[in-house]
Amino acid sequence: SSNQKVKHIIQLQLIGQKGNSGRKLYTLVGVSFGLLCVLQAALNISLRYALCESFETVFLPNITDHNSQQGWVYFYPSFYYISSTKKSWHDSRDDCLQRGADLVIINSKEEQDFTRKFHKITWIGLSDRETEGIWKWVDGTPITKSYWANGEPNSYEGKNEDCVEIRFPNEENSWNDIPCEGQNFWICEKTMAL
Repeated sequence: SSNQKVKHIIQLQLIGQKGNSGRKLYTLVGVSFGLLCVLQAALNISLRYALCESFETVFLPNITDHNSQQGWVYFYPSFYYISSTKKSWHDSRDDCLQRGADLVIINSKEEQDFTRKFHKITWIGLSDRETEGIWKWVDGTPITKSYWANGEPNSYEGKNEDCVEIRFPNEENSWNDIPCEGQNFWICEKTMAL
């Protein structure tokens, strides 16, 4: 009878150990699965980062190096060419077109600030040549945001001032209308689709 009690106690302990080992197994599987998920997420993030970094260090420099060697400057998402000689607005535009670009179209304050950094009086791709007082970019789109200098546009002294220059590069509102035959530096813009 005391042997039976000992057997019964041993059986109960074995049953309890089997229950504990089952719970321990489920806990171990759950923790392992959780760690595997965290590891997978970390791997995904690091691979995505490495892929993006290699794209920027392998693909973009090839584009920027090629264009930089030809005098182009990159400012997302376009390349810009700043001339070192002066021409009329029409001749400047022709030069841009021969380079596979066009006179710069200023779409944002950031781009306006960027174009002023060259500290040159430059032609931009804005004019009212088609209809007096209706300012359009070289791609035919109407002007939406402008950076006219104080009192501009004005067709000063009754002159036919149909083309636009960045006249005051030290000021945000720097645009001035002048006759297209004037001689200025110019900025070409080539948009790149990546």
